[in-house]
Amino acid sequence: MGAPVVAVVGGGQLARMMQQQAIALGVHLRVLVESPTVATAQVVPDAPVGAADDAAAIRALVAGAAVLTFEHEHVPGGLLRELEADGVPVRPGPDALVHAQDKIVMRTRLTEVGAPCPAWAAVRDEAELQAFGDATGWPVVVKTARGGYDGKGVRVVSSAAEAADWLAALAPGDALLAEEKVPFTRELAVLVARRPSGGPDGSGEVRAWPVVETIQRGGVCAEVLAPAPGLSSETAARAQEIGERIVTGLGVTGVLAVEMFEVHHDDGTSRLVVNELAMRPHNSGHWTIDGAVTSQFEQHLRAVLDLPLGDTAATAPHTVMVNLLGSELDEPRDAYPALMARYPQAKVHLYGKDVRPGRKLGHVNVTGDDLEQARATARAAVALLHGDGGAEDRVSDEDTDRVDR
Repeated sequence: MGAPVVAVVGGGQLARMMQQQAIALGVHLRVLVESPTVATAQVVPDAPVGAADDAAAIRALVAGAAVLTFEHEHVPGGLLRELEADGVPVRPGPDALVHAQDKIVMRTRLTEVGAPCPAWAAVRDEAELQAFGDATGWPVVVKTARGGYDGKGVRVVSSAAEAADWLAALAPGDALLAEEKVPFTRELAVLVARRPSGGPDGSGEVRAWPVVETIQRGGVCAEVLAPAPGLSSETAARAQEIGERIVTGLGVTGVLAVEMFEVHHDDGTSRLVVNELAMRPHNSGHWTIDGAVTSQFEQHLRAVLDLPLGDTAATAPHTVMVNLLGSELDEPRDAYPALMARYPQAKVHLYGKDVRPGRKLGHVNVTGDDLEQARATARAAVALLHGDGGAEDRVSDEDTDRVDR
């Protein structure tokens, strides 16, 4: 009775996991889902069906809600601005969200706020791409400005001709993003959260979780190691400072994931380069459910409701998250008896999705004092859910989810 209503666009596993924290906080989640059978619709009673670009569906969703937030970025900015003009709190707002929707807008703003970026350019034809590659060095990375995820919409090219089809398909006024191919040593991620009120200067309270290492396979996040092993305290502090600068500089409310490259130099120094942003809970933060004082899902709800943020400290020396990417089993839950008997310390999170090759079906978190032991346990538990002891290392491109969740 009288619980604040948080309206969420998107019915995938992120909103599903948000519901668990909403229950604990006494918050009423209302989620716009793509169909009655998607992951969130299975666990959220108030789950109207509609499309993220359907203005009538969005307006019905926010009726009586305290705030509108998202589990993916594919909502038209014009509609969100209309809602803001009507007095609906939209968090993150459209002026922030556009940086997760358009990679060229993102690179422009990140450069303005002083975040470290690869060399980049917006290119509209083969001549512009050729000039960028000649100046930067081949090969280069070419990305579609909008809509890419899980390695899709990304191409490494050794000549402008290799991107001719993408360039020819551009609409008038559009461009591709060309970036230098960063010789990174590993991939890191820093998760930060911001709420509008608080903070020492009144610009909003900000908290960051420990920096993590992410391991990708086939363009999909396969494992997360928290905290990132072997990361110097100086580099960790620098990564968190970059994340905090971005969340404040872009005016983000809620959780922000900043994916980075770490580049080691021959002289022993290293540098960080920002790769991608996500303005929502993110796969790199699933470890926080079992490994941090405050999970990313609870924190996101706190932030968008403008409540004081929770402690982001780790609760164990190491937490390892391993994704379940597809399964040989028709029902991964069939592995529960063996998994729970062998690995009672493993925390299993399944998303209620139908099995498809390479699809993100769930994840396993393991915490402990020994990183390699925790990693081995998490991998072994996922292997049982997969139904094949080595198949968890194979990632297919057949996952048809719309975003990297």
